[in-house]
Amino acid sequence: MGSEWVGHRPHPALHGLVAAATGYRQEGLAPGLHRGLPSPTLTFVVTLDDPLEMAAHPDPGQAPGSYAGLVGGLHTAPALIRHPGRQAGVQLALTPLGARRLLGLPAGALASLDCPVGDVLGADGVELIERFRAAAGWPARFAVLEEVLLRRVRPDSAPAPEVTEAWRLTVASGGRLRVAEIAGRVGWSERHLLSRFRAETGLAPKEAARVARFSRARRALQARAGAGQALDLAGLAAAGGFADQAHLTREWRALTGLPPSRWLAEEFGYVQDGRSPVSTI
Repeated sequence: MGSEWVGHRPHPALHGLVAAATGYRQEGLAPGLHRGLPSPTLTFVVTLDDPLEMAAHPDPGQAPGSYAGLVGGLHTAPALIRHPGRQAGVQLALTPLGARRLLGLPAGALASLDCPVGDVLGADGVELIERFRAAAGWPARFAVLEEVLLRRVRPDSAPAPEVTEAWRLTVASGGRLRVAEIAGRVGWSERHLLSRFRAETGLAPKEAARVARFSRARRALQARAGAGQALDLAGLAAAGGFADQAHLTREWRALTGLPPSRWLAEEFGYVQDGRSPVSTI
């Protein structure tokens, strides 16, 4: 099996819009299914060679499909991606609060949906895919991505400051703050916060807290497994703000479809799970 992972530091003008960028190429895998998991960022994938085969979307009402490029909104259920033993492309993690400036729509418009890049970006998306696939080497591919995305950045389109602060508090606390406390801090009622927060991000405040808590726990579990340390799920639950190990396992199963240990056994090592790149450009 051969693997190539290339991290890229996004252009400064994309700060706050693109949280991470990773190029990947894997070959010689056993054909199977990979899980796309809930996270605090939108998914933006452009493939090389084979398209992305979505066997199931977070929204069960969305039909399976094939994508040369995909933009996925925030969600609380796993997606299933079918691969033939190889996968290659680039994945960007887009911030939900930057969606208006970069995509021209709020992240709430993409809640639990996976959409073709061309449907979201229009002609820019079609151009991006064609030029990305024709580019030779990772520096040229990332240059194409950024050239197209930079021209789309809108300087005067941002969410309400209260939503921005509520999102920051939710993520920074790892989902530990209660909604009432966040509402009080931003000066809104819980009901108003719920409505505006969900419309902007695609998640209700409690859902965002679940995703933030899970995302932090997932990274910690992967780090422990990668370092050869004991998984210590009880300790992970206590450190992550879960009531106990049983709560952690229930949440893991709800958000990934699998309990933690089985998820590690089936998924560890794929790019969407945040494995560290071997080089950075």
